Amino acid sequence: MVDVLRPPVSLPTKRSCPFDPPDGYTPLREQERITRMSYPDGTPGWLITRHAEAKELLTHKSFSARQEGIISPVPTELAYEGPADPGAFAKTDDPVHSRYRKLVTGFFTVRRTRQLTPMIERIVHEQLDDLEEAGPGADLVEVFTDSVPSRVMCEMIGVPESERKSLQRHVETLGRLSTTVPEALAAVSGMSGFLARFVPSRINDPRDDILGDLIRGGQLTERELMGMTATLITGAFDTTGNMLAMGVYTLLEHPDQLARLQEDPELMGAAVEELLRFLTISHLGASRWALEDVEFAGQTIKKGEVVTVALPAVNRDPERYENPDQLDIGRTDHGHLGLGHGVHQCLGQHLARTILRVGYEALFDRFPTLRLAVPADEVPMRDDCVHYGPRSLRVTWDD
Repeated sequence: MVDVLRPPVSLPTKRSCPFDPPDGYTPLREQERITRMSYPDGTPGWLITRHAEAKELLTHKSFSARQEGIISPVPTELAYEGPADPGAFAKTDDPVHSRYRKLVTGFFTVRRTRQLTPMIERIVHEQLDDLEEAGPGADLVEVFTDSVPSRVMCEMIGVPESERKSLQRHVETLGRLSTTVPEALAAVSGMSGFLARFVPSRINDPRDDILGDLIRGGQLTERELMGMTATLITGAFDTTGNMLAMGVYTLLEHPDQLARLQEDPELMGAAVEELLRFLTISHLGASRWALEDVEFAGQTIKKGEVVTVALPAVNRDPERYENPDQLDIGRTDHGHLGLGHGVHQCLGQHLARTILRVGYEALFDRFPTLRLAVPADEVPMRDDCVHYGPRSLRVTWDD
C-alpha cells in the first residue's frame, strides 16, 4: 500500500483562463492517481483528476451518490442534510434511483428527442427574434441562452409560461454557492409553493406531457410527483443554458474554430461533443462517498469518506486525449465525462445535445457577424455557481 506523504489539498478553483480548468489540477494529476483532499469543514476525503480513475469510481458499487453522505467541496452555507426528498432521484442509489428514472427515461431517448426537434427549433427562433429586437449590445444570456432550455422543459412538463421566470430565479438562487440561508429558504419556499399549486391541479386535470404521463401511470404519490417535477426543472434550467452560453463565448474567442464550423456545418455534432469535453461546465465535479472500506487507486478509502471527481480535469487528461488543452471541433475521439458516467449519467443528455446543436446552428446562421460587445476579459463569470458559465454575454453584430 502507498503511504500518503503530501498534505491534503483543497479543491482548485482559481482559473487563469475562463475556458480552461483551474491551473492547480495539472500537478495533482501528474503526481498521483488519487489525491488526499480536505473539505471546507476540515473533513478528509479524496480528489480524482485522471480520466481512467474517474470512470472506474463513477461505476463502482462501493460508492454512493446519496445526498446524506455528500459534502460540498467548496465553502457554502447551503447544506442538504438527510436523505433526498421522494422523487429527487439524482441524489439516490439503486434500486430507488432506477425505479424513478425508468418512469421518465422514455421522454429523453434519441428517438423522442428527435420528435421534439421542431418544438426546440420554434423556441430557438422565437428567442432569436427577441435578440434581434433587443439589438446590438443585447445580453445573450438574458435573451437567449437562459431562456431556450427552460422554455423547452416547461413545455415538456406543462409548466405555464407565467411561472417560468420566477422558477428560473429560484433555480439560480439555489445553484449559487454564495447564496445566504435566508435567500435559500425564500427560494425553496417559492419552489415549494409552485409545486404545491401546480402538481395537485394537474392530478385533477392531467395533460399530454411528462407530468400527465406520470400521473396516469399511477405509480407515484403526490409528494413523489412534486419531487420528480422539481428534479426535472432544476436539472434542465441551469445546465444546458450555461453550456449554450459558454459554447458561444468560446467559439467567439476561437475564431479559427468558428470559421471552420461555419464553412462546414456537418462538423456541428462533433463540435458539440468537443465543447462539452473542453468546457465541462460542472466545474465542481461529481462526488460519491464510500459505503464501506474499499481499496481504490492504490489507497484505502474509508467508509463514509467522500471522493470528488474533478470532471473538468479528467476531460483534459493527456493520458486519454491527444493535445487535451486544444479546442478541436473536428476531434473524433470523444468519450468525455462532461455529462457524467454510469447510472447517474445525465438523463437529458440527448435533449441537451439537440438544444446545443439547434441553438448554435440557428444563432450563427442568423447572426454570422456575431461578436462580443465587450472586451473578452470583462465578461463576468458564474464562478460561484454549481455550473460554470457567463453571468452575462453582451454581443453585437452587423445589421
